[in-house]
Amino acid sequence: MASMDGKGEVCSPFIPRRNPVRRTSAEIVSEARRSLRVQSTQRPFTPRDGHRQLFGASSVRDSRPPSAFSLHAQNFDAPDSRPSSGTRLSPLDHKPKFPVLCDAEDPFRSFPKTPSAPLEVKKGPPGMRARLLRTGSLTALSPVEGHKESKEQSNPSAGQKQLSAKRPPGTDKTEGPRKPGPRRTASESRITQPGVASGVGLTECSAEQRTEQGNRDKALSTEEDAESSVWNNMIAPRLQQLESVAAGGSEGSVDRLCDLCDGLHGTLAEADMLGRRCKRRSGILRTLFRLIDLNSAPLNLHIAELCLALCVSGNNLLNICKLIFQISRRESNDILFQNSSIIDSFLGILNNEDVSTSGEALLYCVGTLKFLSGNGAILRLLLEKNCVGVAQKLIQRLRTAADTNFTIAGHILVQLTATLRNLADHPDSRPLFISFSILPELCVVLSDHRKDPDICTNISRIYSKLSSYSECRLALAQTPNCYQLFLDLLNKHHQKQDLVVRLLFTLGNLTAKSDEARWRLFGCEGCVGSLLQLYDAYQRRDDSPHTPSHGQPRAPPGKVQQDEDVLVKLVRVLANMCIHPAVGPALASNTTCIQLLMETLELRCVRESEELLVNVAATINNLSFYQEDSSVLRHSQLSMAKLMLKLVLGSSMDAMLEATRVYGNLSQSKNVRDFIMQNKVHQFVVTLLDSKSTEMCISACGVLTNLAQDPSNRVSLSVEGAIAKLVDCLRDFGPGDWQLVGQVCQALWNMISCGPEKLLDSQERESLLEILTTYLDEDEALKWIEDDDMRDSHRACWELEFLPVAQKLMKTLQPPDQTA
Repeated sequence: MASMDGKGEVCSPFIPRRNPVRRTSAEIVSEARRSLRVQSTQRPFTPRDGHRQLFGASSVRDSRPPSAFSLHAQNFDAPDSRPSSGTRLSPLDHKPKFPVLCDAEDPFRSFPKTPSAPLEVKKGPPGMRARLLRTGSLTALSPVEGHKESKEQSNPSAGQKQLSAKRPPGTDKTEGPRKPGPRRTASESRITQPGVASGVGLTECSAEQRTEQGNRDKALSTEEDAESSVWNNMIAPRLQQLESVAAGGSEGSVDRLCDLCDGLHGTLAEADMLGRRCKRRSGILRTLFRLIDLNSAPLNLHIAELCLALCVSGNNLLNICKLIFQISRRESNDILFQNSSIIDSFLGILNNEDVSTSGEALLYCVGTLKFLSGNGAILRLLLEKNCVGVAQKLIQRLRTAADTNFTIAGHILVQLTATLRNLADHPDSRPLFISFSILPELCVVLSDHRKDPDICTNISRIYSKLSSYSECRLALAQTPNCYQLFLDLLNKHHQKQDLVVRLLFTLGNLTAKSDEARWRLFGCEGCVGSLLQLYDAYQRRDDSPHTPSHGQPRAPPGKVQQDEDVLVKLVRVLANMCIHPAVGPALASNTTCIQLLMETLELRCVRESEELLVNVAATINNLSFYQEDSSVLRHSQLSMAKLMLKLVLGSSMDAMLEATRVYGNLSQSKNVRDFIMQNKVHQFVVTLLDSKSTEMCISACGVLTNLAQDPSNRVSLSVEGAIAKLVDCLRDFGPGDWQLVGQVCQALWNMISCGPEKLLDSQERESLLEILTTYLDEDEALKWIEDDDMRDSHRACWELEFLPVAQKLMKTLQPPDQTA
């Protein structure tokens, strides 16, 4: 960049000519900083995993649950009330005593007590019998010959069997065969004490209590009669049909079984017997579990749907989740989930189940949602059903559970973050991610699980997707300590390329348009050192085509490309950071930074590393803006100019553009200008004026403006047709880009106003005067702009960028008698 103390009226391309009347110093600096370029790049590509499994092939997790397993009816527990561990409870060590329900002194104050509590039995007057009621924890004992339908309810625990064996003879007159029918409740059970008359009630229990108890008994009996009626008339026949059709094994039996399951589900729903309200649900579950051995995905999904509606728990819940997970592993089964309530049931499980008791079930549940979210239609369903909100609550519960169940919480988070990664692909998910504060929540997860590469990689993929959008960038940038966290992860996982490249891409997005983000990142402890250390590690000097291998095997092409992608994203971060006026000088003065950039230019060729070299050139262009004495780049300008030649002479237009911009800054040095003329670079720059790109033309004008400072260069530029091409640019781009035409006038001014050479013939002079006369007329210059707001913007640019230098150029072109 040229010195502010320019020679005479000669102006450089990026430092505007001083005009104290029209421009303030702030405006001058603002215009100069427009040469600093924000670099863009493509988001890292994530190939779709063709194999649906819980963990990727590269995962090295300890004790990870399997993705493949076999399930049969024998794996399920019936009745469903068994402990989830599958073990039976040990017998009770104590000998329970039975409580008296009614207190003689205050019958309303008497409550059931636990069997372990010491009980006192108050005896009534002689001739009266005390009525003892069992507590709710002691159910009625059933004989071995109980009927089939009530088998689950009458299956006593080991403790109850022990109690029955030790009970004295005659203490329970209900022993013996029982007729089939509804099980009696605890309030209906009676135990007669030995030696007490059985025909008299307790005087302590009032008549009102007995009446109220009788009413409750009648209501309960009515309710049980209604349930028995529904069971006998509607449910039992359907269960018999299921068993008979399954036993038949005829063609089309699977479709028939699916229809019967749907009918059974509807019947139970109409009778309000879903959940755990049906006393004979164990019979239903046993029948459903036996059908699983038919190994039909549609049927198993119907079975699972009904089992979840019946609120299975423990081992059965785990196996149902595994069954559904097994079905979802086949992409062809995705359509089965679109018309079922499985997704709603799973979201309910995620909301309600405890991680410590149902962690593995939650794992397979979230794993299923991960697979299904890869389907576009189901992904929209998940968003409509508030999957993002459910995920946010689960993340918070997993953070709490991680204190005692860190391993299973980590496994679940791998699946959950992968699901969120898929959801982030849909544009409708972005407002949900923001409203539920998912991005800050994931930062906390990153901090807690920073040693887990699977979780870190999934979250980095979410950030790399969402940080491309302004509203998500803002939400992430406002998260405390996110920059330091990203740097810590880069240091810890510096060899994990897929994680590193996405974190760098996210940092590049954050620093693209925010000076605050650039400063906060630069202010993190060890920021520049960490980035440059990473740069050095991924430089891949041994794999450069320009470096001899010395017999050492080169890395595979895919590995080389992956490592280069890291450098592309990393150099972009540096280019964006140095736009900040306090960060730029620090990086320009960093010897390691400049050496690495120059080394990349030496090792790489444009044909194989185009994007990387374009980003390196953009970074050098930004750094060359800062011309402090401490700048390392300032003392290496000639070496840098030589390295830019490979970009100028290459076939990439983007590389040519960035190299031309660099020459626009470096050509402020006399040594660099001489190098450009000696190596015929000026001929190439003149030809760029013929391009239809405004960016290319304005960069070329910057170089020509600087070259025209030397009188010896003006004739050479004129011989190459520079003046004629500049006049054509003035005519072609005209009112559409006042910044460009102002730069054209600047170059013309330097070429024709600073010496005795007559570089314009009369025809070119008249043509240039005519164009300037038209453009200096404000009405003519702005009449093409119809929108009022746009007209104001164009007027401001016309006054600031074009008018001052055009008036000077007009005065130079007019004969002395017209300028007097």
